[in-house]
Amino acid sequence: MTPGGRLQAVIEALDAVRMEGRPADRVLHEYFRARRYIGGRDRRVVTELFWRTMRMRARLASDCALAEARNPTDAAVRAESGRRLAIALCVAEKVPGEADLALFDGEAYAPQPLDKREETWVAAMRRLKASDRPEWAWAETPEWLWERFSAIWGDAAEAEIKAARAEARVDLRVNTLKTDRAAAKARLAAEGIATEETPWSPIGLRCVERANVAASGAFAEGWVEVQDESAQLAALLVGARPGETVVDFCAGAGGKTLALAATMANKGRLIACDVSQARLDRGADRLKRAGAFNVTRRALSGEADKWIKRHKGTADRVLVDAPCSGSGTWRRNPDARWRTTPEDLAELTAKQARILASAARLVRPGGRLVYATCSMFEEENGAQVAAFLAARPDFAPLPVADAWPGAPAELAGQEMLRLTPGRHGTDGFFVAAMQRAADGAETEQGEETP
Repeated sequence: MTPGGRLQAVIEALDAVRMEGRPADRVLHEYFRARRYIGGRDRRVVTELFWRTMRMRARLASDCALAEARNPTDAAVRAESGRRLAIALCVAEKVPGEADLALFDGEAYAPQPLDKREETWVAAMRRLKASDRPEWAWAETPEWLWERFSAIWGDAAEAEIKAARAEARVDLRVNTLKTDRAAAKARLAAEGIATEETPWSPIGLRCVERANVAASGAFAEGWVEVQDESAQLAALLVGARPGETVVDFCAGAGGKTLALAATMANKGRLIACDVSQARLDRGADRLKRAGAFNVTRRALSGEADKWIKRHKGTADRVLVDAPCSGSGTWRRNPDARWRTTPEDLAELTAKQARILASAARLVRPGGRLVYATCSMFEEENGAQVAAFLAARPDFAPLPVADAWPGAPAELAGQEMLRLTPGRHGTDGFFVAAMQRAADGAETEQGEETP
């Protein structure tokens, strides 16, 4: 492809995201799958430009809107079209031969030349000052989200948002069923993948540079799994031990199930539950590769599945990695912030409360319940736990230091684990461990357990 052709491909992919409303990574994958003639180097350039634009979407859209306001036309509704965003990117961060207005020449599949209105907008964008842009545009979030983040972080909001805008590095969890961190690090290095130890997780490695880990022997033989450091810590706070009965209540494709199997040394009973059989099935190959054979997969019809009632009070540990807004993962999924609405958040919090109440029924007296989200919103995190504890006084908070005796000092002082991109260099993540009273008294909806 010519440089202009690559830029036109970016524009087409951006328009596909805007029109289809689906996750950007899936749209881009399907775009390439339908155009197998696009070579590896061209794909890399298109992918890099596409994600750079997605990470700057708020600022670029704001620049378009500000330019439009100063030079109004009947085309304002196209402010976030792929072409307009690409033009704004070329003005904001010109990269000769890649993000370059000179490539709008209409030749060899390149974008068509700028028309008079677009030339006027470009001139207006070049005159913009930093102070012209609203705070939410610099924060790269929709306006309603910026207001929430400002309330959560206060003076640290700008630093946290900046960290959440940056591209996340690739973290790996070492599978202790097969190896240890030193051996995995050495093997990856021998395969040309340089890593460093993660600062918080004792079983984590972080790739120094982007690498195709899935093509490595270490990955193929189950020595490592791709998993953000924050998610590794969630599994450590469960504290699952060999011989116990452990339930991963919202297991999905099994990332945390694998981590739990490792802490249990494949001894005991680990039940991976999910409402989607397809998601559970996708984890089968991962379990086999990791050598995790103490796992039973169980599809549930919902929070009121009869299986839950039949197994009430039988689990030593229950992990609820609840469906959530995913706001903590926006470094990896920058388009997701534009697909989240206040209405979505309200629906999610109601669903989380139902799931947490249902999963708690599985915990035996003296057992542990762990609630986790990859969210940074308080209503999905601390407020959700507070409401649960008010309804279930037979459960009590278990501070990080007690749930995870080996926790680093910087984390051990927290009652509930709160990780952010700015402070910890991880995804945004929340984990609350709770212990059920050993006497077995239950007050769920006023019911007493004899």
